[in-house]
Amino acid sequence: MDENDDQYRWESGYERTWEVIQEDESGSITATVNAINQKNRRKELAQLPNVRLGMMRHLYLVLDLSDAMKDQDLRPNRLFCAIELLKEFIFLYFDSNPISQIGIIITRKKRVEKISELAGNPRSHVALLEQLKYQECEGEASIQNALEIGLQTLKHMPKYSSREMLFVLGCLATCDPGNIIQTIKTCKENEIRCSVISLSAEVRIFRKLCTDTKGLFHVITDSTHFQELLQIHSRPLPALDKFESSLVRMGFPKYRTYTTSNANLTSTTASAKHEKASMCMCHLEQRGGTNGFSIGGYFCPTCESKYCELPTECSVCHLTLVSAPHLARSYHFLFPIEQFIELTMEKSINEKCFGCQQMFDEQKHKTIYQCTNCKSFFCFECDLFIHGTIFTCPGCIRNGQSK
Repeated sequence: MDENDDQYRWESGYERTWEVIQEDESGSITATVNAINQKNRRKELAQLPNVRLGMMRHLYLVLDLSDAMKDQDLRPNRLFCAIELLKEFIFLYFDSNPISQIGIIITRKKRVEKISELAGNPRSHVALLEQLKYQECEGEASIQNALEIGLQTLKHMPKYSSREMLFVLGCLATCDPGNIIQTIKTCKENEIRCSVISLSAEVRIFRKLCTDTKGLFHVITDSTHFQELLQIHSRPLPALDKFESSLVRMGFPKYRTYTTSNANLTSTTASAKHEKASMCMCHLEQRGGTNGFSIGGYFCPTCESKYCELPTECSVCHLTLVSAPHLARSYHFLFPIEQFIELTMEKSINEKCFGCQQMFDEQKHKTIYQCTNCKSFFCFECDLFIHGTIFTCPGCIRNGQSK
């Protein structure tokens, strides 16, 4: 349907879409297609000013493992393709949201199973996804059961955090034990945003779920489009209306080794310090094995509990443990860099790209981009790299340092 949801595309007015494509002097349409792709990429990276974003996100990823995921319209099949792209999505999610958490839920045989709880360790989630490749896809999916199990945890999350569920579905129906409309209403009341990426086609109940909870609904066209849609969900979405502001208490532990002096144990000699191995709180519940058993780690500044990685939440005193770089990586979403001005290449512009230092070619660079502050010129690739990766204009940094 169209964005305004008034009518479907086939019910709208007749459009001459082929007139957008124009041939160049050699009869090629490559230049026109590249220009359209460049415009779409810049539009995706554009951030609206003065929009409140959910910086601390709690996201449940719901993966369909029904019979529909056996289809081979994605290679080698839907399940393998979805898992590979979701593994990339998890790392990208934590790169863009370093102080957020994610959990994984699967649905098949009309039931759901929570594979992992909300946590901030991307490698553990990726390892669990890798194991799902070899599980059997069978039965039908249950969207209502997935909503219910996600609702049990997300409704207790603080109101200053973003509560989200992302469904990756290949099914065209849902087999539920009760009234899913009432469950959707409960999610709306608890400010849980639900988004759906469909691998098949649009389904009315999926669209209603996204519309009522102010989520996003998309149907993929191919694996590349699938990857682009996941990238959209990796970035923080605009906060909902009832989003509250609050001061969050955080701890900044340093990595250190566990010694007798750190454990406040007495010794016969004041200079004697013996390193002692201990189990971290992350792997404490995993019986058997030696994972998490080491002499070093991050110790909570409040209760001295040990953890392998940051960010995480202390399971003893519930203090959010982060490092300074984690907050710094979230900083660019608060003050996004302005979009560069798009200019047509002119012969009078005898300059080179400030980023990659390549000379502008009138044939290759038909469009160049200029920073509104430092007036430096950039090519398309550097423009994407600045707005999508480093989030800082190198020309503005140089001028600021020179001052």
